[in-house]
Amino acid sequence: MRKSLIGIILLSIVIFGIALPIGFSAQSNTKVITYGETTYNNANYKSVVDDFFKQQAHVDVKSIDSKIITAGEVNKVASTITGKTYTSGQIFSSALVDLSEQGNIKVTVDKSKITTITADMYISALKSAGITHGHVYVTSPVSATGESALAGIMNSYEAATDVKIPEKVKQAANDEIYTEAAIVEKDNVTPEDLTKVVDNVKDTVQKNNITDHKTIVNIINNYTVNNNIKLSNSSIENLATSIGGVQSVQGDVQNYSNKVTNFVSNQSGGFSLDQIFSKLGL
Repeated sequence: MRKSLIGIILLSIVIFGIALPIGFSAQSNTKVITYGETTYNNANYKSVVDDFFKQQAHVDVKSIDSKIITAGEVNKVASTITGKTYTSGQIFSSALVDLSEQGNIKVTVDKSKITTITADMYISALKSAGITHGHVYVTSPVSATGESALAGIMNSYEAATDVKIPEKVKQAANDEIYTEAAIVEKDNVTPEDLTKVVDNVKDTVQKNNITDHKTIVNIINNYTVNNNIKLSNSSIENLATSIGGVQSVQGDVQNYSNKVTNFVSNQSGGFSLDQIFSKLGL
């Protein structure tokens, strides 16, 4: 019976090209665009953003699935971190996630429009969320700080992989990037120097599984003094809290990262009949 069923399924694939579930076909759509709602609702703004994606990612944006990131979604994240609230006319940042590019995570930022968050800062925050694959493109039709784009980027990864990022992991990654944006604005430290601090401290904390707040503060202090980087005491405290938050969710981060790695592997490896049977409940 099973052999007969295998023959029928194989014949159906060859003759009719039946649609396979996402994750089982190398042709699955692994590109997703998230538009800030202000950008999406303005034809000129959307055109500017689409042109950036076309030029940088060499894609046909009309063929790519898209989602809209609303002020409500951004406020859900930002209000608990910075206390800021945004209106529907203030959500400009947009992102394209391309999971067909395998290997280490890459980020291309439109430096002419994104004024605060750099590619390295996005990479650091994405790694904090367990995202290590693909190429992300971030832009805006007008000048924007860029921190709200992270919510859209993570939303894109969920849509492209059909794997949900745990909420506390999202919160930790968003907290990291919002904290960095605030420090860059307040302390007049360069984004490049701040990224070095964050990456080095996170590496030390993760390697030694450090969760104690005072210990993380001391690690930050030592690094900034040794590298002549000036941060205020309040910024160091906030940064230590953020890094401690990232460390506290490492178990969930690893679990999510493994699921995405499996998804990416399936994209390059095609599908198996056992996977089809499993999906069909056979």
